[in-house]
Amino acid sequence: MSIGKEILFFFGALGAFNGFVLSLYFFFLTQKKYLSNYFLGAMLLALSIRITVTVFVYFNNDLPKTYLQIGLSACLLIGPFLYFVLQSGIHSIVKIPLQWKLHIAVWLVIIMLAGFWFPYQNYPILWNNYLVALIFFQWFSYSLLSGFENRMLLQKIISDYANAVPAEKWFGTIFLGNALLFLSYFLGFSRVPFVSCITGAIAFTFILYLIILVLMHRKRTDDLFVFNIKEKKLNQEEAFVLSQKLEKLMLEKSLFKNPNLSLNDTAKELGISTHQLSQFLNNNIGKNFTTFVNEFRINEACEIMLSNEKLTLESIGYDVGFNSKSTFFAAFKKHTGTTPLNYQIQALQT
Repeated sequence: MSIGKEILFFFGALGAFNGFVLSLYFFFLTQKKYLSNYFLGAMLLALSIRITVTVFVYFNNDLPKTYLQIGLSACLLIGPFLYFVLQSGIHSIVKIPLQWKLHIAVWLVIIMLAGFWFPYQNYPILWNNYLVALIFFQWFSYSLLSGFENRMLLQKIISDYANAVPAEKWFGTIFLGNALLFLSYFLGFSRVPFVSCITGAIAFTFILYLIILVLMHRKRTDDLFVFNIKEKKLNQEEAFVLSQKLEKLMLEKSLFKNPNLSLNDTAKELGISTHQLSQFLNNNIGKNFTTFVNEFRINEACEIMLSNEKLTLESIGYDVGFNSKSTFFAAFKKHTGTTPLNYQIQALQT
């Protein structure tokens, strides 16, 4: 085996090993037992089996075809477990619904019956030409369904990652990591030039290290695993007090003029957690952090336009906290329904 292949084997095998270790961690070692963690452990176990088979078969084609059957069969569980990870975590489900149990049971029965009636060893053409395609279609379908049902979460992460709460980043990483692995394997099986199935094993290694680093460099992990999307709103009195405090902070300290202002910075000024502030804005105010701050910036920009005709629109945008002309113009039109120039012209005519 060449040095290059030895390196590939090392990283692929390391990723598979770490996957098994992490699956045990989520099954048994987390301090609090969340349903989403059990499903994540199951998904990592299925992925680790798939990766292990990929690595060893890639570097030893003489292994019995039964290993290939085991690896491909494991793929049938990745998609369902991904779906259950996201659904149980994002919607705070604490007990496995009966239909989920039946769902998993059906796929386990299909795996056992297909393996018994049509073993890879005796039906390689059937597996290579048909069953592999069905397996990847099933994995893709579950990934697509998971993304569609949680599209609001994914859109928020993509558009405003810096201000996403830890749980949003956590579940977003799980989904995107699965998408990367699926793409790697799909391209490998499709025989795309310069891409092989070992690419998936290497990708899995780096994704696992990312997960490990997140876990190791945090003082607490509960806020990763808990996504209280149905958390109750603050009562009217609590919401009013916090709203007044936040508005006073924005106006007196002009926090909105800081182009790098983050959800975390604002929460620290208020003396509350990032998660509490995010929940307050979303549940009680009905706005995300960026929209909330931009409204202060736009209101300030409108006042400047009326009082100072000599300043350029671009300079006004920078003065009130926007970090680019295009961002300022887009936010202004979204908030007022017109462009800064039209607003200024109409204001001067009146």
